[in-house]
Amino acid sequence: MDKFADELSSLVPLGDIPSLLKRYASGELTPSKVVQAVHARIQNDPDHIWIYRLPFDVLTDYVFKLEARANANDRAALPLYGVPFALKDNIDLAGVPTTAACPAFAYTPQCNATVVQKLIDAGAIPIGKTNLDQFATGLNGTRSPYGACCNAFNPDYISGGSSSGSAVALAKGMVSFSLGTDTAGSGRVPAGFNNLIGYKPTRGWLSTQGVVPACRSLDCVSIFSFTAADAERILGVCAGYDDEDIFSLKTEGREKHGFDLGFRSGFRFAIPRREQLQFFGNSEAERLFDEAVARTQALGGEAVEIDLDPFLEAARLLYGGPWLAERYAAIRQFFEAYSDQVIAPVREIIAGAKGHSAADAFIAQYRLRQLKRRADQVWTKADYLLMPTAGTIYTIDAMRQDPIRLNTNLGYYTNFVNLLDYAAVAVPAGFQNDGLPFGITLIAPAHHDKSLLHVAGRLQQAYALPLGATGISLSEQVPPGQAVFQDGSRAVLPAQATRFTKQFAEKSERIRVAVCGAHLSGLPLNGQLTSRNGQLVATTATSPDYKLYALPGGPPQRPGLVHVERDEQGVAIEVEVWELPASEFGSFVAGIPAPLGIGTLTLADGEVVQGFLCERYAVADAEDISRLGGWRGYLQQIEQS
Repeated sequence: MDKFADELSSLVPLGDIPSLLKRYASGELTPSKVVQAVHARIQNDPDHIWIYRLPFDVLTDYVFKLEARANANDRAALPLYGVPFALKDNIDLAGVPTTAACPAFAYTPQCNATVVQKLIDAGAIPIGKTNLDQFATGLNGTRSPYGACCNAFNPDYISGGSSSGSAVALAKGMVSFSLGTDTAGSGRVPAGFNNLIGYKPTRGWLSTQGVVPACRSLDCVSIFSFTAADAERILGVCAGYDDEDIFSLKTEGREKHGFDLGFRSGFRFAIPRREQLQFFGNSEAERLFDEAVARTQALGGEAVEIDLDPFLEAARLLYGGPWLAERYAAIRQFFEAYSDQVIAPVREIIAGAKGHSAADAFIAQYRLRQLKRRADQVWTKADYLLMPTAGTIYTIDAMRQDPIRLNTNLGYYTNFVNLLDYAAVAVPAGFQNDGLPFGITLIAPAHHDKSLLHVAGRLQQAYALPLGATGISLSEQVPPGQAVFQDGSRAVLPAQATRFTKQFAEKSERIRVAVCGAHLSGLPLNGQLTSRNGQLVATTATSPDYKLYALPGGPPQRPGLVHVERDEQGVAIEVEVWELPASEFGSFVAGIPAPLGIGTLTLADGEVVQGFLCERYAVADAEDISRLGGWRGYLQQIEQS
């Protein structure tokens, strides 16, 4: 890899929006250089993230026009100056095919969707169109002829859907934010599975003009971001009334700020009764949800248990009732002529609409109104709802073997939100011991969006997790016992919050991580483990399906461990397994530079632990040193030569 290419690769992954804008303002970066780095990075796509990537000359044209505008005007008038973003391929980008993950359905729009035009007007640069569950029907990310989109932390697991590619593109730092859509949880479940903020606005806050409908009366354009503050920034750019969208609302006079004092003493949050919580056998998700409740209580909140029955009954109307007919109506002409081009099980789901009559639709609407009255009683007891984003996560193979039942499980906490017209924000809330992310979702009445984002931001600061799968820490480090408000001010949290943070760190289980290079005992970076109270627990090897490469650059020299496919010849590679306190794991991961990252690694005895893995694109020009059995063998060879 030449020096210029190496310099470009160091620009990806990207982080949050303020960090990028600050580097632009200092002159350290330019939009041209960022676009060039991103374009180079996304050409290799083993995770099936992209359906369409804009050609480099088109991206260059965006940059040229942007810089001309910036020279002619105050850059402050461009709040998203040079910020790259991705959009789900059911949202129109002028001159680029919109497929909705169905090639036979594709058309090329002449105009941008309203939200896309607003983002471009604000200086944002579209990078490409992302993969999705076909016609936005699914919550798992496997229902696409363009391939199953892989989880950003472990490619054997689902990404979540239907906005799969938008979530993973962001989680891997290929863009600084992305657009999805949300009808049943499609903008929240992928956020929860990829350690992101996933914001589903009140219906009508963001125009859906230029969006292929799923259920048009329920659809929302959603925002994936690294931080709640970024989501609020993007909302400020693209929200607003659109006369071209019949469901668009004028927000003036509607916005509510009932609980934007945030973590004040005595705020109340609702949680389901214990017997109504479902984790589908995932004890790790159950543990992390309990910790999220305890953490929120420690911040001054009172948990109020509520009856989830009216919410769950409303959720069942979405796929078990006549709202299926709205999915059919959205593509009726195409479906009648080309149903054979719609993949299973999407075809069977949409075809089920024909079993519902117009009378069924009215009866279901009446029932939904009754259920909403019951569900809305929660707002007399609590400021907002706190729930798991999803009760569990599945492998891609498991999802393919049982696509309907497992997908239904994923929507247990999400399917009712759009039907009841609530706002919701998915927030990262820790990691399972196998390294997969867990998320919680905050839910509030319509038009409480900004208050909800404020609370999400404070919770995110309390967790202080890295951004997505990038290993990049939050821009601003928050001293213990403080919270950062969206306007930049600080507040001291209740004393019990500081006590809880200490107790949580003391009681948390330790996380095992396998190292294979400079973090090995006696090597230059081992101090990053020992300084965090890390303990060596085993010297062992991986299962025999990995390869090891010597990456260019340094010092220190670094290896790249890559999991090989079934048809490739791998070997067992020497590793050390260390244990770190969970409270130290986030800061350790935050210091890992691209193209390395933490993923799931299988040891020789079959145990699965966290471990260093390398992006495949980075080993294209690297030396394969697998034959030496490990990094120490490579270092010995260098010494002998």
